Amino acid sequence: MTMEEVELCFPQLNTSCWKTKRPLSYTVVIYIVLSFISLLTVTLNLLVIISISHFKQLQTPTNLLLLSLGISDLFVGLDMLFQILVVNGCWFIGDLMCTLYFVLDHTITSTSIGIMVLISIDRYVAICDPLHYSTKVTPRRVTVCVLLCWIFSFSYSVIVLKEVLKQPGRYNSCVGECVGSVTIIHQFSDFIVLFLIPIIVIVILYMRVFVVAVSQARAMRSHIAAVSLQRSVKVTVNKSELKAAGTLGVVIVVFLICIFPYFCVTVTGQDTFVSASSASFILCLYDSNSCLNPLIYALFYPWFRKSIKLIFTLQILKPGSCETNML
Repeated sequence: MTMEEVELCFPQLNTSCWKTKRPLSYTVVIYIVLSFISLLTVTLNLLVIISISHFKQLQTPTNLLLLSLGISDLFVGLDMLFQILVVNGCWFIGDLMCTLYFVLDHTITSTSIGIMVLISIDRYVAICDPLHYSTKVTPRRVTVCVLLCWIFSFSYSVIVLKEVLKQPGRYNSCVGECVGSVTIIHQFSDFIVLFLIPIIVIVILYMRVFVVAVSQARAMRSHIAAVSLQRSVKVTVNKSELKAAGTLGVVIVVFLICIFPYFCVTVTGQDTFVSASSASFILCLYDSNSCLNPLIYALFYPWFRKSIKLIFTLQILKPGSCETNML
């Protein structure tokens, strides 16, 4: 590689890292795309947070989980601003900030995934055990579960990154690099705790929800058919089955698309061979799930569309707007 293709991150230091020189247009496009994803993630999740926090009718146990998901995903969007800094392959704000970035990113992303699992459990109880849902899933229990999720995520992040916390920058090979824990044990534990287990739990729960929903729909169709309304109900049941299947597919496929590349690279040990720009792309794809979560879990709710209208028209500023009928 020639000197015309690379340059030092810190020209005044002999121990500086090298960064690849790219066309200005390429760099500008990357910055714009990453900034847009970050802004969109923050905006969408902020709308979810404002909606559920302001309107009392929306403060149900399920929506409290959506609120918690929105908070964690909001921080993911803000955390993505750090990733924009390393698009060109250089980290300019020091080893301490690098360590802080890894701790925050690991904690927030872990929490976001954990809350997704809690939402799956909530939907499982609501569909499969509706008679006891109100007693099993209460606002207090939801709050406790969310707090435990944050505590676990932070504790797990500290354990995984304890060596970096003791000595920031210990894995850096040159000045201008930002590297977290690189041991295969930690990469494998992340794969198990943050990917494999959540995927298994979500798939099992949603498959169970799908099976129960379809069986209930068919039972209802059989019951109504007994009173000679079979033809009119058939279309409704088919739509319900397709909707259940579609929701399951969106949740699982999007989650896999966003997260699988990251774990595929890290667990196979190929992360050391990935360029800085490619690594940034994989991390942003990993975090973009936080941008899509509001769309998957909230955007399809009529109350969310109504609350967006009230927010942008400033109707929420009127006295008593928190009592607005949203359902």
